[in-house]
Amino acid sequence: MSDGFREYAAARRSALRRTAYLLCGDWHLADDLVQDALAGLFVRWRRVSARGDVDPYVHRMLVNGYLATHRRKWRREVATAELPDLPADAAARDGTREVLLRALAGLGPSQRAVVVLRYWEDLSVEQTAAALGCSTGNVKSQAARGLAHLRTALVASGALEGEPA
Repeated sequence: MSDGFREYAAARRSALRRTAYLLCGDWHLADDLVQDALAGLFVRWRRVSARGDVDPYVHRMLVNGYLATHRRKWRREVATAELPDLPADAAARDGTREVLLRALAGLGPSQRAVVVLRYWEDLSVEQTAAALGCSTGNVKSQAARGLAHLRTALVASGALEGEPA
């Protein structure tokens, strides 16, 4: 195995999996996204690690993989929002985390990618723009709209005090 790849993959797999989950909202798809990203990284490891920008490269691969799942919906299974065997009071037991994850799922793919990279991965506006291949102005506007959507969802659920925007 390439020098350093095994160590990088072992050290970053859990963090990449959490980021992928926040992008897609499905642990199984998150595992697939991480596996695909690491497989692609392995092939290009020497070149990418020599440049010293491994994390941004892998983030870009995760986002591209996630966005590709939305472009190829006709090839994939379609998950339903609710399982039929859930107890009737399951929604009442949801806490802020579940409300936030549902609100995050309500964002469009690009907006969700911006919010996850900007606020979960704590990337700067410039780093997020580079990871997504877009302008910094696009990152700022997508982040503002995404945060407004999340805030409205949290207020509407009662998890956050205030008035919906």
